[in-house]
Amino acid sequence: MPKNQLPALKKESMPKRKTSRKLITILILLFIAILAVIFFRSPVSKISQVQIDGNVFTTKDEILAKSGLKVGNPFFSDNGSDIEKKLEEIASVSEATVDKQFPGTIVIHIKEYDPVAYELAADGQLHAILSSGVSVTLPDSGMAVEKPILTHWEDGNPLKTELSEILKNIPNELTTDISEIMPSPTPSFPDRIKLYTKSQFEVITTVSLLEDKVSYLNQVIETEKPGIITMLEADSYEPFIPDTEEDEELETAE
Repeated sequence: MPKNQLPALKKESMPKRKTSRKLITILILLFIAILAVIFFRSPVSKISQVQIDGNVFTTKDEILAKSGLKVGNPFFSDNGSDIEKKLEEIASVSEATVDKQFPGTIVIHIKEYDPVAYELAADGQLHAILSSGVSVTLPDSGMAVEKPILTHWEDGNPLKTELSEILKNIPNELTTDISEIMPSPTPSFPDRIKLYTKSQFEVITTVSLLEDKVSYLNQVIETEKPGIITMLEADSYEPFIPDTEEDEELETAE
């Protein structure tokens, strides 16, 4: 080793730089925590409005109470799918969708069961029978009654629920002429019913046969004069006024 050559110096460690990095990280985390506290305490993180659409038979108050949502509550505290499950427990609601729109707005889309019939309640008010079988009060605004009216049915009668399910599956054009449906059970046919039509026909059938027989009913209504239509094990039709009596009346009038 030459006398004039000095040994290489060891590089000094830099603890100060590592310390400064840790301090910066701590300061950033502290800053984020402070921002989070400020955010969650600010009105921006709260529910500012709840919008509901699609509900006809279910009131807004009922939906809000079931959902647990309230203006001023934390926006992120409730899970949308959990709210949807709660709302679908309402008897008139078939499907619910919750759409969270930041900041502050929650939109609830409600899909209800379709009305398949109506009934006069004990209080004299007209109620709608939904396809789920539940009876609901009509809204104050009212609505067109274009479905059959169920009369003389006792609350809790399982046949009424079954009838509602069947009416749901029948196309509207096949039930528009039916004005009234009432129970008329016999020992042989415990689910026997009577139907009355706007075209002045009286129809005898059963709940279990109605869906299969309704097409025959409409064929008779379209081609025959008012009378009694029986749709049980066999189908039959009998006019209220036989053709012979009608001809005699015409001859007498002449």
